[in-house]
Amino acid sequence: MNRRDFTKFFMMAAMAVLLPNHIVGAVRHKYRLAPETILPEGLKNAPDEIREAYRFAVANRDVLRYIPCYCGCGEQGHTSNASCYVKDNSPLDKPQFDSMSVG
Repeated sequence: MNRRDFTKFFMMAAMAVLLPNHIVGAVRHKYRLAPETILPEGLKNAPDEIREAYRFAVANRDVLRYIPCYCGCGEQGHTSNASCYVKDNSPLDKPQFDSMSVG
């Protein structure tokens, strides 16, 4: 093995070791979620994705209020994406859930 081949081999081996966590596989995002215990009984048996969406909405309500909802729920009084999960006038510590996003 000559010097050029050795360098190529070394670079490829280094990339194979260092890159899988960054490029090859899917990266799991970490974001704030409210505790599962905050969900009402009707949501505790919902699929994981739905429970996680509601937990995300509760924990990130301040961000979701700036994201509009495009599903046409404005006639129901929804003012943002947060409204699809949590009623606008409910207190932060005791959210009242909207069942619209259950499916």
